[in-house]
Order: sequence, then C-alpha cells, then structure tokens
Amino acid sequence: CGKGRFTLDLAALYPDRLVLGSDVMLGRLRRLARKIDRRGLRNIELLRANSLELVGYQLPDGCIRRLHLLCPDPWPKTRHRGRRLVTTDFLVRVARVLEPGGVLHVASDHDPYLDSFLELAAKLDFLASAPDAVADVLALKTDFELLWESQGKTVRHLAFRRRG
Repeated sequence: CGKGRFTLDLAALYPDRLVLGSDVMLGRLRRLARKIDRRGLRNIELLRANSLELVGYQLPDGCIRRLHLLCPDPWPKTRHRGRRLVTTDFLVRVARVLEPGGVLHVASDHDPYLDSFLELAAKLDFLASAPDAVADVLALKTDFELLWESQGKTVRHLAFRRRG
C-alpha cells in the first residue's frame, strides 16, 4: 500500500467495505496506521506481508473482490527482470484469492512492464480484460501516480476479471 493515499481514499469512498493494505515495510505501515486513526477510518486492516506470499498462501481462496496492484517496481534492467512481481506464478496465485468475477487492477508508468503483463494475461484463460471494472476508482491516485503525472508521465491502468 506504499504511503497509503490510495488505500485511505478507497476506504473513505467505500466505508461499507473492508480494505486490506499490504506492505513489507513496517515503518510505512506504522505511518499509515496513524493516518487511518487521524481520519477515523474503521474499515482498513493493515498487513505486513510480501505480496507473493500473501496471495500464495496467507489469504484464503476466493476471499478478495478486487486486488489493486498499483505502481509495482518494474525492475526495468534485463538482469533484474527475475525480481518482477507480475509473473505467471503471481497471477495464478492472484486467481486463487480472487472470487469468481473478482477484479485485478494493475497500474504503472512503465509501458514495457504493462505490455509484458498484457502478453502474459492474454495467455491465461482465467483472466478476461475488463477495463470498466475500476472506473469508479480511477480518480484515486497513489503518491507515485501524482509524482509521475506532475512530470508529464502517463500512468496506465489495466483491469481484468477472474473468469468463474
């Protein structure tokens, strides 16, 4: 969840929904917890977790309605591509935790990363493109997204539904 701007705004937009925020950095989570308290939000749970492990075995099957993967590190150097989060392994794990019809939302300013994601998703029969599935949250921005837009960069958003 990074610094938490999107997480906070999502929870405020949908006070009747439980919003899970996940990050590996404890300091970020502590700062976000203070922001949650200041805003009086009661529908956010924070998890200190590695994303691959979280969707791999820490969450139960079919428990997530929407998963927002916003601005993951693209690891653009060829020698670092093995560190990328979005891989076939990750997407299979995401499919396990998404409920049927659940949505995967991915955003990045790094076009090659999103292009490789689109190529990968096209090969997976459990994901169907659903660009309108996140229309209600596109106005919510992460801190990275605001920074990149201020620099004239475009942040692309992709959305997919998990086929039944």
